[in-house]
Amino acid sequence: MPSKPIAASAFAGATGEPCAYPDIRDPRVMVAIPRERRAAIATLWAFAERLTRLLIDAREPLIGQIKLAWWRDMAAMLARDPEGLPKGEPLLAELTATWAGQGELDTLVDAAEAMLRAEDAADCRTAAADFGARLFALSGGDADGGRRWGLLWGASVQTGAREARELLAAAHNCAPPPRSIFAANRALLMLDRWAGAIARNDGERRWRSEGLLLLRLGLIGR
Repeated sequence: MPSKPIAASAFAGATGEPCAYPDIRDPRVMVAIPRERRAAIATLWAFAERLTRLLIDAREPLIGQIKLAWWRDMAAMLARDPEGLPKGEPLLAELTATWAGQGELDTLVDAAEAMLRAEDAADCRTAAADFGARLFALSGGDADGGRRWGLLWGASVQTGAREARELLAAAHNCAPPPRSIFAANRALLMLDRWAGAIARNDGERRWRSEGLLLLRLGLIGR
């Protein structure tokens, strides 16, 4: 069962708590997103953060599945009938403003549920990589570019140190995607390479070298 993140990032999400994985809303990464897409992408990643927090906070798988089912229904309604969405939920309001009429958000919920229901290490690896792939695809990139990031994300929602280490090792051993698949989305290249650097250091954060990596990638893309 997911519990507390195993590491912390300099970027704090909407919850005010640090994230254990690279987040596109980090200002050093967000600057690489076209201005007209920033609101939609930020809201998408806020949605991913909400699903992640749900996994981390889940005490009983059944309760977690019920909450995920609600978000799956909301994603479906957002695509076909955004005016019918419940009022009063700030994230739903943001999603309505930026994602109304668009589908596929429910696939991210499916991947989160697969992570919740994973029964062994292989299931965890598959679900984590799939979550990253779907999030990167929704962010306008190639799904293959998100798998290494997803493995690091998966490590952050594990309860046990052994399970987290296994996913960190999988992220470390995952071959970096070719730079060519990020040709139209430098922000996702930054996230993948950032995730790879964290995995190589077994989850230990090295703030200065990570910052220099992002600066180099942001300026020259390598």
